[in-house]
Amino acid sequence: MFFNNKLPVLMVLLTLYDQGRTEKIIGGHVAEPHSRPYMMFIRRHLANNEESFCDGFLLNEDFVMTAAHCQANNYTIYLGVDNTKSLKNDEIQDRTVEKAFPHENYDKNAYIDDIMLLKLSSRAVVNNFVKPVALASQDDVTLPKSCIVSGWGQTRPDGVISDKLMEMNVTLIENSDCTKLKLYCSNGKARPGKGDSGGPLVCGQNTAYGVVAFMSQSPDGHSMVAYTKIPCYVDWITSTMKKALSKK
Repeated sequence: MFFNNKLPVLMVLLTLYDQGRTEKIIGGHVAEPHSRPYMMFIRRHLANNEESFCDGFLLNEDFVMTAAHCQANNYTIYLGVDNTKSLKNDEIQDRTVEKAFPHENYDKNAYIDDIMLLKLSSRAVVNNFVKPVALASQDDVTLPKSCIVSGWGQTRPDGVISDKLMEMNVTLIENSDCTKLKLYCSNGKARPGKGDSGGPLVCGQNTAYGVVAFMSQSPDGHSMVAYTKIPCYVDWITSTMKKALSKK
């Protein structure tokens, strides 16, 4: 299950959705090329020369946001990507990571406080293909509408990750248990897939409200997707970036 014993028991959420968790876009459609210039493709370098992938999004020239469960030994960040089969062209910038800042209270067994900042080793160059996304403020307390999730994750269960950037519309649901855990939640047949972890939940006028955290699925196929709620972490984001830059 995705909580620890310091958190309240989740009633409906657990009875329906604690049977299988994945970072698992299933469904959705291909995004218009470069229509999401804040999207980052993250190659994670793990132990024993293994590789895995996550998504992220650009906050400014120095920092990328992703999920804390996307931690790795080191990273390569690709900016300005449309198709991951073509990572070497004039549109794409690649960067290594100077330092990772997972939230200090993140628990890999709980998926709570599942948020991380990556300080780029050299600054991103903002252009038509690479642009930051605005973050929701801590005053954004109402449930956002008209949200989109994008990423290079699976397009079907047990499939490979997508070469092209995919996106889908999601509708957030009112759920008191999600609110207590500083999460937004959505459900439906279309959902993020494996490889979409760390991508943004973008709502309204291109404002990032959440980070793709996890999906829980019941045996009957129902699923609920949880997104780390950015408005609850604005102070942490601001202070972490300020401290990191002051040490230069």
